[in-house]
Amino acid sequence: MTLSKILGFLFIIFTATILIISYFSPFQEIQFRQKVNHNNFSLNSSILVPMQFYENMRFPSNKISYRINGCPLNKKNNMEDAFEIIQNQTILEFYPVKSNEELSITCEEKNRLSEGLFIAGEGGPTNITQTENFNVILNGQILLIRESTCHYPNIALHELLHALGFDHSQNQNNIMYNITNCDQTIGEDIITLINELYSYPQYTDLAIENVSAYMHGRYLDTTINVRNNGLKESENTTILIYANNKIVNEIPIGTLDIGYGLSISMNNTWISVINVKTLDFLINSNSEELQKNNNRIRLEIDEIN
Repeated sequence: MTLSKILGFLFIIFTATILIISYFSPFQEIQFRQKVNHNNFSLNSSILVPMQFYENMRFPSNKISYRINGCPLNKKNNMEDAFEIIQNQTILEFYPVKSNEELSITCEEKNRLSEGLFIAGEGGPTNITQTENFNVILNGQILLIRESTCHYPNIALHELLHALGFDHSQNQNNIMYNITNCDQTIGEDIITLINELYSYPQYTDLAIENVSAYMHGRYLDTTINVRNNGLKESENTTILIYANNKIVNEIPIGTLDIGYGLSISMNNTWISVINVKTLDFLINSNSEELQKNNNRIRLEIDEIN
């Protein structure tokens, strides 16, 4: 073999080595920034005056389970009549269960006083999970103390609406006024708000809330925050990572309960794509959701850095 051939062969080996090293080695460092992703979910309520303890309070479903325990027949009948009245005026449905109820109703015969007034009953949410869209009531409780002397179950209605998240009203003619009388009625604004809040179906709402990414050469460091802002537990799914619109990784996600989230961190993940300009993170879910546009986030090269 001549010297020129030997030198040519060595040059080819040297060039190939440089190319391989440059393909795998972290010569360049890139910081990515998140592209603004607009949320298209909104509760277009026509109600201007706050009526609930917190904004957008509702149970996960419009079908709400209850259990009446330790109540005399007349109070039990009043409670069931109250359920029927709300059912007839709204899209809510109530059904009895023997255990694991969402609404727990109990009774007490001993009178109670507060600021010189007899307490007719007590009611309200006992377990609330806050999400981006709703304050989700998981459990509520009603205690009936005084018997109603009215021709309709005003006390049971008052406490039921408390358990649905409604606060007291300043209107003396409203059923939610803090001192009861037999002439009070359910305000139309209460009925309207209930129907608006429960017009949204019991879907999940998986959202990628935030992503940070940093590339050193061909290796990716990233942290992904995911949350279920929906109204039921999410199913098992995956997050797909795209580099320049090509799938480069897939991350499994387990189930997430209402309001729960998780943070996923990965370091030194090798990316096969050369000259990465964009990174996309997509929740690959086939489930029905309240919205889908929060399933994807795009990151672009931070030109400032």
